[in-house]
Amino acid sequence: MKHTGDMQAMVLEKAGGPLIYRQVPIPQPSDYQVLIKIIACGICRTDLHILDGELDKPKLPLIPGHEIIGTVVKTGSTVTELSSGQLVGVPWLGHTCGRCKFCLLGMENLCDAPLFTGYTIDGGYSEYTVADARFCFILDKRYNQPASAPLLCAGLIGFRSYSMIAPSAKNVGFYGFGAAAHILIQVAIAQGKQVFAFTRDGDERAQRFAKTMGAHWVGGSYDVPPEVLDAAIIFAAAGELIPKALKDVDKGGQVICGGIHMSNVPEFPYNLLWGERSVKSVANLTRQDGLNFFSILKNIEVLTQTKVFRLFEANEAINQFRSGQISGAAVLVMNDM
Repeated sequence: MKHTGDMQAMVLEKAGGPLIYRQVPIPQPSDYQVLIKIIACGICRTDLHILDGELDKPKLPLIPGHEIIGTVVKTGSTVTELSSGQLVGVPWLGHTCGRCKFCLLGMENLCDAPLFTGYTIDGGYSEYTVADARFCFILDKRYNQPASAPLLCAGLIGFRSYSMIAPSAKNVGFYGFGAAAHILIQVAIAQGKQVFAFTRDGDERAQRFAKTMGAHWVGGSYDVPPEVLDAAIIFAAAGELIPKALKDVDKGGQVICGGIHMSNVPEFPYNLLWGERSVKSVANLTRQDGLNFFSILKNIEVLTQTKVFRLFEANEAINQFRSGQISGAAVLVMNDM
């Protein structure tokens, strides 16, 4: 079957502007790529940073989106990893050089010349996309549903953040309770941890959601938790939460910053960091992260809470996501579903 002609896509033409729903040519895979018919694509906080110009080096015009679930319909001439008909997931990290010191050290998430899905290469707010076959994840058929899309970034980047805390950590703080946190809390609870959920002050909706997901305690960002924390993961893009989290963690505690963009970190006294506390950022992901994550999900049932929108409703979905009207994740499904 030929997959040529045009497709529908949501296109960003300039930062700060709305996405434009229009027809564009169906892309054709290069030798090492596959053409994927998209089932669903999740909306990520990173997408907002791109749309708003906070991540300021996108290709333009751009089709955003990097939480992609789809089916391979065509393969490039050198592709051996995938075949037509396979269900795959496409994540944020879309390509690495394989030659820089970071790639050679097994740290491909820090590659000097990477390409990112939905940022420097076109992504999943469309009916079809092409992707480097080596960076796609083969998925079990149980993931053939829109609710699986958030696993490809909210899940993966959240899991990389979670993997950086010490295995011995018992009390773990999640600062910001949205798409990533609602996935990771399920893993954390299954592994015997107590999650302390911090939301925007006064955000009763998010606090109720965190409680229903099994949080041990919920409160506002600046509330003092009833127990000292062993580690904290900051999912919110608010730099001022770093000193707050340092106040909340015990000696030797870790504060992990799970976002690609964060507002400026305010000055804070050294005594907050003293006691061998640490602050660490999370950059992108590796393919091994994905393999580890989906391996863990074989033994831990993780259910995502999603609100589904049609592709042409992307701007409305983004507005609702931005304003905190969505508990969990927002997902775009293609028009033929």
